[in-house]
Amino acid sequence: MRYLFGIVCLALAACAPDDRHQPVTERPEPVAGVTRANTELARDFLDLSFRLESGRHLPVLSRFEGPVTVRLVPPAPPLASEDLDALLGRLRAEAGVDLHRVNGPAAITISFVPHAQITEAMPEVACFVVPGVSDWAGYLAARGTRQLDWSRLGQRQRIAVFLPSDSTPQEVRDCLHEELAQALGPLNDLYRLPDSILNDDNFHNTLTTFDMLVLRIYTGPELRSGMRRSEVAALLPDLLRQLNPAGESAPPAHSGGPEPQIWHSAISRATDRQNPVAQRRAAAAHALRIARAEGWKDGRLAFSLFLNGRLLVGRNPKAAWDNLLDARKIYARLPDAQIHAAHVDMQLAAIALAADALSLAIEIADGAIPVARDAGNSALLATLILIKAEALDRGGQHQAAKALRLDSAGPARYGFGDDAAAELLQDVAVIGRSNSATVSPPQDTRSGQEEE
Repeated sequence: MRYLFGIVCLALAACAPDDRHQPVTERPEPVAGVTRANTELARDFLDLSFRLESGRHLPVLSRFEGPVTVRLVPPAPPLASEDLDALLGRLRAEAGVDLHRVNGPAAITISFVPHAQITEAMPEVACFVVPGVSDWAGYLAARGTRQLDWSRLGQRQRIAVFLPSDSTPQEVRDCLHEELAQALGPLNDLYRLPDSILNDDNFHNTLTTFDMLVLRIYTGPELRSGMRRSEVAALLPDLLRQLNPAGESAPPAHSGGPEPQIWHSAISRATDRQNPVAQRRAAAAHALRIARAEGWKDGRLAFSLFLNGRLLVGRNPKAAWDNLLDARKIYARLPDAQIHAAHVDMQLAAIALAADALSLAIEIADGAIPVARDAGNSALLATLILIKAEALDRGGQHQAAKALRLDSAGPARYGFGDDAAAELLQDVAVIGRSNSATVSPPQDTRSGQEEE
């Protein structure tokens, strides 16, 4: 599930043709780059696979059996076909999933629908996945029936993915990654995962090595549709020993157990753009108090700090800075949380720019720019480049600033779209110079599943 955060204030008081079928003939090698303990990974896999985002339990594991076909229904936005091909290639190579594109009827059908229609059907959702149908008309006809109930599904045969036809290229790509992963594998999201796209904090926007390991297990020959949690749990230790040998001796990276519902509710209120800023700040502060009371030291505490700091920027820059720094320290020691730290750095660089600490703003941006580029987060990359350019400009390095702004144009268009990219340039230019200064961070979306 990917929440739509929208524009965040940083005011300082002064996401082709068919590819060839490439069948998977043998089990892939162990996944490289997964660094967490296997006992932890087993727990995460079970919680991802036997629960829905709403908290409902799933009685059995459901999945596709045999090769999976995928269709991208035309018309599709520019670059969507190219991004889908790249994603399918990764899924075959890294997760060993036997899938390919077709032009006709398919197991997974990807359709584009205007964002307004999506949110009318599922408020605050940018993209979602449903079982038992293949198109929008079929979905509308099946609403309110058991046909769309994931908990009644024993084996997956038809899945529909609905993406916004009028969004940015990056949001479309991000939705492709998460929704195709959920069409193939687990349906849940967990806040405690620092290294997964299956996390409502929305820092990762493309599938990670952890996600590929989860999908490799979920779709692999050892499991089958209809297995119960206890049956899967009995197989996981040996599977993880083979696929992630380093995890046998790795230390735990996060606290166990589910979050209390009051923390989820506070996070939801804090991230809901429809709520007044004062209410969002109060909710973020409440979430942070809960996280500390729970004794968390992992990404859930870091995310609580991040939200609290981000919402305090326009009211109390010093407190915002302190919260963001604390969040960054936690992310620095978590596995595969470099992109989380880069998001924090974007906020810190903007605060430094607003305070005319130009060298510091440049230093922070310089550290985060390569991370955003490597992660393929064009919106974050463009924002960081423009913050650095503005700092250079204010420091008298006008030619260097001009060159950087030109460099930001491509990522900004991919991440924000043409109109919003132009607005971002203007917003960054007035950080610290106006009480109404705002900057648009990377677009965060929310995905979901239809439930009975």
